[in-house]
Amino acid sequence: MNLSIRQLATFREVMRCGSISEAARTLGRTQPAISSTISGLETELELKLFVREQGRLVPTPEAEFFLEEADAILKRLEISKRTLRGLANREHGQLRIAGIPEIADDFLPAVLSSFIKDKASVKISLASRSSSEIEELIAAQHFDIGIAETPRSRNSYDQTDFDLECMCALSATDPLASKEVITPSDLDGYPLALLHAEHRSHRQTIARFRDAGVEFNQRFEIQTALPGLKFVEAGLCALICDMITAYETQEKSRLGFGPPMIVFRPFRPRILNGLSILTPTHRPISIVAKDFCAHLGNAISNVRSAMIKTDP
Repeated sequence: MNLSIRQLATFREVMRCGSISEAARTLGRTQPAISSTISGLETELELKLFVREQGRLVPTPEAEFFLEEADAILKRLEISKRTLRGLANREHGQLRIAGIPEIADDFLPAVLSSFIKDKASVKISLASRSSSEIEELIAAQHFDIGIAETPRSRNSYDQTDFDLECMCALSATDPLASKEVITPSDLDGYPLALLHAEHRSHRQTIARFRDAGVEFNQRFEIQTALPGLKFVEAGLCALICDMITAYETQEKSRLGFGPPMIVFRPFRPRILNGLSILTPTHRPISIVAKDFCAHLGNAISNVRSAMIKTDP
C-alpha cells in the first residue's frame, strides 16, 4: 500500500465538507483533481469510500472508520512538523552540559537562563564535574557540551579555547587594594590561599614567586575558590583565584548579594587558567547546542573584558 499525505488530507476534507465541490473550493484545487485523488485512494485501499445516493455523496461505513485513522495520522504529522520547526527555530531541544564547579554553580546557570528565557521547550541537564571528568565524558559522547580548564587536544572532542588568567582577591581594607596590579613583590611573605597542589594555578604561582626571588607564604589550601573568599573577607590572606569566580563575586557585590569588602586585581606576571568549550567530535551537535556554544563563548569573552579593562 502506497498512501500519500495528500490523499489522506483530501479524503478528510471531503468527509468534512460532504461534497467534492466544496472540498475542491477549500483546498484550492479542481473538482476533477479531488475526484482523481479519492479514486486513487480507493484503489490503494481496495475499498469503496463513497457512494452517490440521489445526487448526494454518502460515505460508506469503511470511510467513517478510515476517517479516524487518517485524522490521527495527519494530526501526528502536524505535531511532528511543529516540533521540527521548533528545532529549526531553536525553540525545542535538549542540552546536556557538564561544567567545572567554578562555573557550574553560578555563572553557567546565569548564562543558560539568558539563553533559554524565550525557549520554554528546551530541556536542560546540568552537571558539575572536574576538568578531567568532563574531558572523558565529552570524549565518550555522553554530554553535548563541556566547559573545562583548557585540556590537551584530542581527536574525540572539538574545543574552543579562551585565554583567561587568575586574579588576586584582597580585602578592600588592605593597603594593596589601592594598587591597579598585584605582583609577587607586593605579596612578599603575605599569607595566601591557593587551590590544591595538583592545580595548574598552584604550580604557576609558586614559579612566579620563585622567579621574583620573594617569599611564598601559603596559609590556606582549598579545593575551590569560594571558601578562600571567606578568608579574604576576614582579612586573613590574599587569594589567587580564577577569573570567573572573581567576576561572579564582583557582580553579586554590585547587586548587593555578595561580600562588599573584597576587590580583585590583575596579577602579573600572568598566571594562566584558560577555559575551553568542548563538544563531541563523533556526534553531530544540535542547532540549539551550537547556538548555546556561541552564546556561552560571548559570555566568557565579556567576563575577560570586564575584569581586564586594560592590559598592564
